Amino acid sequence: MLGQKVWLITGTSSGFGRRLTSLALARGDRVIATARTLSKIEHFPQHPNLHLMQLDVNAGTKEIKTRIDHAARVWNGIDVLVNNAGYGLPSLLEEGGASLMLRQFQTNFFGVVNVCNAALPHMRKKRNGTVVVIGSRSAWKPETRGLGFYAASKAAVHTMSESLASELEPFNIRVLLVEPGSFRTEGILGHPWDCSNPIPDYDEQRADGRVNFSKPAGKQPGDPDKAMKIVVDVVKGEGCAAGREWPLYLVLGKDAEVDIRNKCAKVLKHLDDWSDVIRGVDVG
Repeated sequence: MLGQKVWLITGTSSGFGRRLTSLALARGDRVIATARTLSKIEHFPQHPNLHLMQLDVNAGTKEIKTRIDHAARVWNGIDVLVNNAGYGLPSLLEEGGASLMLRQFQTNFFGVVNVCNAALPHMRKKRNGTVVVIGSRSAWKPETRGLGFYAASKAAVHTMSESLASELEPFNIRVLLVEPGSFRTEGILGHPWDCSNPIPDYDEQRADGRVNFSKPAGKQPGDPDKAMKIVVDVVKGEGCAAGREWPLYLVLGKDAEVDIRNKCAKVLKHLDDWSDVIRGVDVG
């Protein structure tokens, strides 16, 4: 098929990944759908353009490279890589400590790095490709109690994606950083709050955070099917993306827009209020 793309999508057992798999197939593309546990994606109907593959983004550099190289042989390459696999570990920062932060970064950041680095040689060989990274508006609004670990990992992914876009531009490989707000995806708030190291001074904050953390479940404003349809449109240059320039950032959701505008306004206000101090440190 003319223009048919080969997608490799991580974390397709539920949420954005499951929907993106179905939508890409519906548009005539081929999809290598992956998950940490293969049995969790066997619910997809059999399809000639669908290949299911086990891939644990925590497996380590060597194992991930082996799995991605295998995926690239299925249909002779990878045109679109979607880094979707990830999760949140709710806890207060001092209580969770470095061990919880390392667990959070292992999946949400280093998993993305390893999967990207395994797929990029196949894209550079063809001098063409698209890397999609599913970020979060939490990188712009990290103040939500309990989301510090998740927000930090997503902020790291955001800055890495910006650097990657610059480095890959000479090879005609594009990067799309998707920044969704709150969407009604399965299990997004399902991971239990870590209370393994309770500090009495934080009892009130912890209790408040645990109560409020799961309140949005089932009430999120975002429709994940609409969001992933837009991602497919942008990657293929069709629908709402037809005739538009390639966007490095793809913000999805009114709540995400509000949070990003508020953060930008906050930083700009600081630059205005402290401009004399900011500009007063040059030599001479």
